[in-house]
Amino acid sequence: MEKLIVSACLLGTPCRYDNRSKPNKEVIALASRYELIPVCPEVLGGLPTPRIPAEICKNRVIRADGVDITKEYEKGAKIALEIAKKNDCKIAILKEKSPSCGYGFIYDGTHTKTLTKGNGITAKLFEENGIIIINERELNKLK
Repeated sequence: MEKLIVSACLLGTPCRYDNRSKPNKEVIALASRYELIPVCPEVLGGLPTPRIPAEICKNRVIRADGVDITKEYEKGAKIALEIAKKNDCKIAILKEKSPSCGYGFIYDGTHTKTLTKGNGITAKLFEENGIIIINERELNKLK
């Protein structure tokens, strides 16, 4: 069975900044065809749940209170990549808009819910390492 790396929040794990999850029935249903490997790069990087919201601003991850937590995001991304490689995952299903997992569009760093083109820290690292990234609205891209 092919393995997919998946944002843990999409599978129902309450690991988001607000201590909630974003379970997606279609993503969860993929477990009948794929082995799903859950990851939360923010938690893997040592961040607590709940936590102060963060956004990418000028290639840095900045919390809403101004604290730079780029190092934690980079650490979590590296660990998530190690997990993906260890499990031979070629595809990742990542939570859209996230400063870690967002792909294509992320929040712009102003903490005003404004989207801009860009990728989260983990999504960027996955892409650089040849992992195909889709978000929860693009499941039709799977075979």
